[in-house]
Parts: sequence; C-alpha cells; structure tokens
Amino acid sequence: MSACEKKETLNVEVFETSASGNKLTKLSEFSKLDSLSVITLLPNKKFQTITGFGGAFTESSAYLLNRLSKKNRDEIIKAYFSKEGANYSLTRTHMNSCDFSLSQYSYSPVEDDVMLEHFTIKEDKDDLIPMIKEAMAVSEDGFKLFASPWTAAPWMKDNKDWVGGKLLPKYYDTWALFFSKYADAYEAEGIPIWGFTVENEPHGNGNNWESMHYTPDEMTNFVQHHLGPKLEADGHGDKIILGYDQNRAGLKEWVDSMYATEETSKYFDGTAIHWYESTYDYFPEELQYAHNKAPNKLLIETEGCVDSEVPAWQDDMWYWSKEATDWGWDWAPEDQKHLHPKYAPVNRYARDIIGCLNNWVDGWVDWNMVLDKQGGPNWFKNWCAAPIIVDPELDEVYYTPLYYTMVHFSKYIRPEAVIIGSEKTDEDLMVAAAKNPDGSIAVVVFNEGNTSKNFTLRLGEDTKNISIKAQAIQTILLSNN
Repeated sequence: MSACEKKETLNVEVFETSASGNKLTKLSEFSKLDSLSVITLLPNKKFQTITGFGGAFTESSAYLLNRLSKKNRDEIIKAYFSKEGANYSLTRTHMNSCDFSLSQYSYSPVEDDVMLEHFTIKEDKDDLIPMIKEAMAVSEDGFKLFASPWTAAPWMKDNKDWVGGKLLPKYYDTWALFFSKYADAYEAEGIPIWGFTVENEPHGNGNNWESMHYTPDEMTNFVQHHLGPKLEADGHGDKIILGYDQNRAGLKEWVDSMYATEETSKYFDGTAIHWYESTYDYFPEELQYAHNKAPNKLLIETEGCVDSEVPAWQDDMWYWSKEATDWGWDWAPEDQKHLHPKYAPVNRYARDIIGCLNNWVDGWVDWNMVLDKQGGPNWFKNWCAAPIIVDPELDEVYYTPLYYTMVHFSKYIRPEAVIIGSEKTDEDLMVAAAKNPDGSIAVVVFNEGNTSKNFTLRLGEDTKNISIKAQAIQTILLSNN
C-alpha cells in the first residue's frame, strides 16, 4: 500500500495564506499529486523555548491610529492583540524619539540635569501610551513589552547631536538612572516594562537619524558597572537586559564581549538582533555561534521591516513579487551588494522567521504595526512598509499579506512553546515546528516555489496527506487529543 493509500490518522487544522488569494484560509480538501514527500515531526528533539512574536508600538503608528475612526482603530487593535487576531505576545517601543517619531525629543530635556529631576514622558501621553493601554485591554493572554533607546539627549553626548556620537562617561550613571525612571514612569501609567535593549543599532545608521554608538566592550562595561547595578538597586532587577540590537553579521564580536566571563555576562539576559544585513540570508552560522556562546540566554530578533520602500497600497501581489529593495540595494559596498537583491516581502518574512526558529531564536518582533500609504509618517522620511497600511484621510485600512504572514506564527506558536525537531524529504519546503504549553503542535510550512506541493505529515505512526499551493505559507495545528 502506498503512502497515498494508507489511512490518515492525524487530526489537524490547516490554515493557508497564498499568492493565489488565501488569507489564513482554513483548508479541509487537498489536491492529490503523484509525488508525495514527507515531513516527519520529532517531538522528543527539543530546542529553545519561545518568548513570543509581535511588533512595535511607535509614535508614528499610534499617531495614525488616533486619526482613524474609533471603529477602524478598535478593529486594528483587535487584529493584533485579540485571540481571534494575531494575539501578539512580545512587543517593543522606543525610549525618547526615533526615526518613526513625528519630531526629535527626549524625556530628559533639561541640560546637565544629572539626577533627572525634570524627567518626563509627557511626549508619549497623547498617542503612544493610549495605544499600548488599548492593546493591553484587548489582550486576554497579555504580552511582554521591552523598550529601546535610539539616543540619549544631545547634552549627554560627545558630539552634542541627536545623530551619532557617544555617551560621555561622566553621564553613564545618569543614563542608567534614565532606564530606571522610565520603568517607574510607565508602571505609574499601569504599563509594566518587561525589559530593555541597551541601544538600538550601536554601530549607528549611517548618521541619518537618532543614534548613539558603542563598541562591544563599551556596552558591556556600561551594563556591567552601571545599568545592571542601577536597575537592581532601584528594585528593577527583574527587568530583562538584551545586548547588541543590530544586524546578525556582527554577532560574534558582541557575544564574545558580553559573555566573556561570569562578571561581564551577569546582567545580560540575552542578545537582540536585526535582519537588515541581507534580504535573503538569515545567517545561521552567526545565530548558532551566539547560542553556543550563551546557551541559557535569550536570542531575540527585535526589528525587521520592508525598509526603503513606499508600501504598495491594496496590491497583494506586490508583496509576493520580487520587486522590493532595501537600503543595501543602493548603499551597500560593492562586496556586500550580492546580499541585497530585489525580493518578495512575504518570502523575506517567512524565510527569516522559520530560519530563526531553526537556529535558536526564541522571539521575533516586527517593526511598525501601522503606517500610512507613504510609509510614514516620520521626521526623516525614511519610508518603509508595515503589515497594516492606512489612509487616515479616507479612513481606510489595508491588511497586507505581511499581516497574515505574522499571524501564522504569533497566533499558533505561543509563549513557552518549545521548538521541536523535524525532518523533510523535499528541500524546497521550509519547515518549523513547536509544541505549545497546551500540548498542541504547530507546524509552519513555506513553499516559496511556483509549483504546488503534496506532502505527508508524520507524527509517530500517524499521518496526514496535505497539499500546499505555490507561493504559500501554511500553519498546521495538531490538537493535543
């Protein structure tokens, strides 16, 4: 009896998003093809425990939501945070302004205010804080929130500028106090802070928008002798501290510094990474190295987006076509340009998240949740795409294919899930599997190619024959019954 003819004994639910038009569509009928490959689940092979999936609260997103009707605003919040929607579990926000702010500002506006007596989060109270609170009200499971600074106020830096430069050593203690005060201020608003990244993109960003530079040893010194002890002393020792927070190609030198000794690694709970080094490579060697250097520490992708592009408005196929470019298309040096070809946005998201999950990454956070048709607003005008695009003038909302791509992971792979092993006979398929706390297993399959595929999903002696369309992502949910 062939595999196609054997009785199918696996009880599954299958959800598919595809270039042909499926959007988290539940499938029950599968086409029968002659060729049948096998995906075998290995639940006894266990890897990392999942922290969560989600996106970032930015001033730009929050401002746009405030310009929409209450109906559409509520719908978007539910789409991201309800159990019926994406059910985001891990989120990020910015401390002080960033490129996706409406202007440049700091919570420490008074020069030489070493004790931060004039510290204030008033800039966040019109848009950002209300958005976070609305998300908290909708989320039944709750979500973790970590915060990242792009820069200290110019008066604390050697170049006295928002862009570039370094934190002056005489202000190291002041800057550590800044994190503690931020946690206090947000918690006074009823918003618990799960943790921090030390600095967004410590290599800088080409001196374009808010930034502040560290070497690996400088950041390690700041955390070891200033930030970690200060948070601990102020009753915030439970706050997670993530080091680095930039592209993966630079991981090795950073984790070598952070985790050099027990003393240097004491206050680091993990490493944060971005994805902008390439539009197709997820850098498995570097991810494996970072994990092996500190196997008990977190490894979280904290920012990824379709950058350097005005989003395509109500054009689903653009997100499935290799038409997008990123910063490297124009700016990368010649020896790195091969890492930045044109790409399909859905492919980039699906490939990266699955690649990360198969290389010890335990959390994956998208960038802006909501942007406008221009890919803003932001003061620097570095446009990019978001999973949900809106037209505030006409009060219209567009759920791009990127939104559904994120849902395939965030909704079905829950916090405390454990990544499990899998084997496949078709190398053209990408696969990641996780066992959830409730005993269910979520399997995400990505078919980047232009041909539909059939495969047998196998768990022990139980099987299910499934087909996946060309250019499609599937989540297969196996119940715990």
